[in-house]
Amino acid sequence: MIPETKKIAVINALQAAFGVNEFEDIRELVAGLSSALIYRIVVRGKPYLLRIITRTDAMSDPARWYGCMKTAAEAGVAPRIWYAGIEDRISITDFVEKKAFPISEAKVKMPDLLKRLHSLPPFPPRVNYFDALDGFIQKLRDTKVLPVSITDEVFSRYAHIKSVYPRNSSGWVASHNDLKPENIIFDGYRVWLVDWEAAFLNDRYFDPAVVANFVVMNDDEEKDYLNRYFDEEVGEYHLARFFLMRQVLHISYFTVFMLFGSAAGEQIDPNLAKPGFREFHDRVWTGEITLETNNFRQQYAWAHLEQLRHNLQLKRFEDALRIVSNYQLS
Repeated sequence: MIPETKKIAVINALQAAFGVNEFEDIRELVAGLSSALIYRIVVRGKPYLLRIITRTDAMSDPARWYGCMKTAAEAGVAPRIWYAGIEDRISITDFVEKKAFPISEAKVKMPDLLKRLHSLPPFPPRVNYFDALDGFIQKLRDTKVLPVSITDEVFSRYAHIKSVYPRNSSGWVASHNDLKPENIIFDGYRVWLVDWEAAFLNDRYFDPAVVANFVVMNDDEEKDYLNRYFDEEVGEYHLARFFLMRQVLHISYFTVFMLFGSAAGEQIDPNLAKPGFREFHDRVWTGEITLETNNFRQQYAWAHLEQLRHNLQLKRFEDALRIVSNYQLS
């Protein structure tokens, strides 16, 4: 099950972590969109998570990845680390048995956890999120898999948001940046974050906005969610900036998952039935839907586009642009 080229390295990791040469049981876990090999192993009757990084590019730099994970583990945000080898690209951590995470609990526990994460010492910078999104947008335009009537509408609004949204990194925080439900592990009592491959210094509003897609249902809940995260009553600027970040995420997920979900050069039918944003996210949250197939990836992209279109028609969108723009000028 473990690649032949990695067997000796895994034995060395087991020796370093536990003083043994082999495990008692192994089961491969679905890795989602990650290219890493992930296993549940049992050593001396206790389960652990073995992860083998297979990519060798800068995006999966184990020095940054393991450094961020170590900081988070020491703060109780990530599971305990037993081994993290930069050279062999292997890590062994506690395996946390995942339990159902009711949204009613998540909307309380997640802002508290994110507040703790964002108070950690700054992670290394890697990329400006807006610059990265610019690259994905250009790739989608180049593929020509969608009519320009759709892409021009979306990306012109993105340009407007980008023109007013603050991009100064001085206030950025240690961020996970990939808070899909698979990376949020609830053990029935507390929450753990796993898979730190995408961790780097980022805008404070990014992580909370990702989680809000799953746990925040309306404007009142959004305000309660932010009040809990900031540990104070938030004002119009916080609400406006958070709202704009949520629209940036809709644009990002539409762009990235349309790229993932389209075959090379194949046109996408824009008239296909589009799933409801809330229902689709509820099913992803519970694990009923995973984004491993092109069909679900396209549905996910359309769900974000439809939600974006709805939000762009709201008075709140224009108000948010004005509030954030005026704040930057003051």
